[in-house]
Amino acid sequence: MDPVLLGEILAGLMFFGVIGMLMLGFPVAFTLAGTSLLFALAGIWFGVFDPSNFGALAGRYIGYMTNEVLVAVPLFIFMGVMLEKSRIAEQLLTTMGKMFGNMNGGLGISVVLVGALLAASTGVVGATVVTMGLISLPAMLKAGYKPTLATGVICASGTLGQIIPPSTVLIFMGDMIAGIHAQVQMAKGNFAPTSVSVGDLFAGAFIPGLLLVGLYLLFIVFKAITDPESCPATPVAPEDRKHLWREVITALVPPLLLIMMVLGSILGGIATPTEAASVGAVGATLLALLRGRLRFSILRETAISTATITSMVFIILFGASIFAIVFRQMGGDNLVEEFLTGLPGGAMGAMIVVMMIMFVLGFILDTFEIIFIVIPIAAPVLLALGVEPIWLGVMVGVNLQTSFLTPPFGFALFYLRGVAPNSVSTMEIYRGAIPFVLLQILAIALLFIFPGLVTWLPSVVYR
Repeated sequence: MDPVLLGEILAGLMFFGVIGMLMLGFPVAFTLAGTSLLFALAGIWFGVFDPSNFGALAGRYIGYMTNEVLVAVPLFIFMGVMLEKSRIAEQLLTTMGKMFGNMNGGLGISVVLVGALLAASTGVVGATVVTMGLISLPAMLKAGYKPTLATGVICASGTLGQIIPPSTVLIFMGDMIAGIHAQVQMAKGNFAPTSVSVGDLFAGAFIPGLLLVGLYLLFIVFKAITDPESCPATPVAPEDRKHLWREVITALVPPLLLIMMVLGSILGGIATPTEAASVGAVGATLLALLRGRLRFSILRETAISTATITSMVFIILFGASIFAIVFRQMGGDNLVEEFLTGLPGGAMGAMIVVMMIMFVLGFILDTFEIIFIVIPIAAPVLLALGVEPIWLGVMVGVNLQTSFLTPPFGFALFYLRGVAPNSVSTMEIYRGAIPFVLLQILAIALLFIFPGLVTWLPSVVYR
């Protein structure tokens, strides 16, 4: 058999082998590395893989560890976990609930707004959904909200951390797409390629994030008008309203200023994402101190959570590096290029197919697993076909956010199921998510039709 064809066959089998092993429940990082090494041995046996290619791993790993952009990941995670552990997020939700409580759907509006703020501080979907579920679900059920609406609002708001900056997913995607974009431009003979940064991706995701928040709020207002019994008002006692604005100022303004400082410094080009993340981590710690909630136990829990989440992400990245090297060297990238370039519709046809594949993978894999596997394989072809890099990154983020919400396999639904009371059935959680999935699909359609919603702000801020 032709060695090139044999290598491509092994690469394709390896991809589906990894997906199959992950579906059986094996650990992600070790599955990526272990399965890839087994297929590398097969490739060596058949003479289609050179083991000296593994020599590139050392340089790649050192590159990850010395990459200044990726240092922002643990810092942003620390910022979000500190706001959660010090109960600043809980006070924020309670105060916002009082602020909008006198209107139908007010508590739901509060949850969406707080979810957006938490998304802009944590950047981790699982942590946001769990936090919102523990804090807001009991309050919404006690207020008389229908379980379907309450759970749908919480899941949708929690997944905003996928797309609203400073999403850790966007940090990794920005770094990966920047490198791939430079390689594609140089391959085309452009030896001074246009740079793409994490800041560009943050700016590109800003308007789509606000679009999703706006769609969620419009849906809650629609429910409040057409079905007020599903989201009743929660009137605030007169004695509580006396000091409400003082509570709003003390609970809302400090974390809002912190988020504005962090995002504003990045979007304004004043600071790099890593520098802004450092400010955010220190600022969240100072807020906890000023609130009298900074204790050694909280600092210890925050540090452990940060180390755990960061280690999980980076060990997946290391395993994915082995997969990428074996896949490429056995001709898998040629296989993907032939498949995508042969699709009808050109760049948009290829983009739609990649989005559909990633959407389905979102049912069985975590976001980081998907981007570490799919982006290095598909992005070079898509960018070579002319897909705008910032638009590609944002579309991937919104697409995976939709996948996280979609029953019956959406990860956000599983996170909420783990903290929801037994009185709320799994089917109610599924039914509650469906309207928000439709809103997500509407947002994706708008971003497809009007790509300027993604590309306009980066062009204004950075060009």
